[in-house]
Amino acid sequence: MSTSDYQVLIVGGGLVGASLAVALGQAGVSVAVVEAAPFAGGGQPGYDDRSLALAQGSQRIFTGLGVWSALEPRVCPIKTIHVSDRGRFGFTRLRHDEEGVPALGYVVTARVLGGVLVERLAQLDRVEILAPAQVRDFSIAADGVSVELDREGAAHTIGADLLVAADGADSTIREQLGIETVRRDYGQTAVIANLTPQLPHDNVAYERFTDSGPMALLPMTENRCALVWTVPAAQADEVMQLDDDDFLARVQERFGYRLGRLQKVGRRHAYPLQLVRARESVRPRLALIGNAMHTLHPIAGQGFNLGLRDVAALAEVVVDARAAGRDCGDPAVLERYAAWRRRDQQRVMFFTDSLVRLFAQPLAPVALARDAGMLAMDLCPPAKRWFGRLTMGRAGRLPRLARGLPLT
Repeated sequence: MSTSDYQVLIVGGGLVGASLAVALGQAGVSVAVVEAAPFAGGGQPGYDDRSLALAQGSQRIFTGLGVWSALEPRVCPIKTIHVSDRGRFGFTRLRHDEEGVPALGYVVTARVLGGVLVERLAQLDRVEILAPAQVRDFSIAADGVSVELDREGAAHTIGADLLVAADGADSTIREQLGIETVRRDYGQTAVIANLTPQLPHDNVAYERFTDSGPMALLPMTENRCALVWTVPAAQADEVMQLDDDDFLARVQERFGYRLGRLQKVGRRHAYPLQLVRARESVRPRLALIGNAMHTLHPIAGQGFNLGLRDVAALAEVVVDARAAGRDCGDPAVLERYAAWRRRDQQRVMFFTDSLVRLFAQPLAPVALARDAGMLAMDLCPPAKRWFGRLTMGRAGRLPRLARGLPLT
């Protein structure tokens, strides 16, 4: 019988870590969440709040977590995805009715989603939030994990059966354990902003490939659009320093007039882009999830959704181990999680990385071939169905939560 303070200790209380805490806590697993920042509700979203694209499979996960009813009135459904190659003939479209789903995905602000998760966590007796707190040190032994925390200048030591690193792309847990990563610098920067177009967006998400990088406009509530514009890293400072009118003119020139004239833009943020993949996802009494395990290019909006599927699989593995009377930190239990997630992670990382490489090719024969391929996909239902299942997070063997089912 375990003598640890908690069965699972999650380091990182962001959206992925909080989602795992909800999944485990409502299944009766004792959980502690360590977060460096104060843990509070989301408050009222503003014009400039960062947005996330939730795949249709992620909507099922949040249904299984019991939070979708609170989220649904505050999200914007994606009914159509329109993919095109700027200045060329290639395009393809995905429509929700052709896929037999109410929506292909949903756009929600991080603040709204965070607020809903915080409210749900407050209802769970088996979850304790340790925030603000930082991990000073930790040790992993055969019988458990010991973690030393700094809380308001005082040291506290707690124990757990399983340590979960959900502390982001620069994971300190991963680094302290010496887990190697594979990294590829794309030489690109994502410029993020919200803007308002002249015409209704009609719930269409646009992914437009240009000679300087992909540009996405995602539909939001109040007829706003979330812009994700990938620019060469050398041009990022110039783009960020443009005044609003010049910035909108530059976006307009890249995107076109499908939404009429772009009328308003909010604050801009810039993020250097790289591919990061940890060579190990588990060790005895340790599991990595979300950006601590993999960081992707934002093309096709797969990163957060991939992390949520990590949550769904790890939660199922832990709950099944508990039901069988097994130690959730046992290497054999964690290897089930690692093996389960390996194929999905590799598939999505290969897919996004291949898209970046393919559309960065300026050679005319390559451009001709990719545009012909896009048109062929638009006219070929089986190919479209495969593409749709991948982007909606419905490919491969799905955990119970990803099928919209409760864990227990």
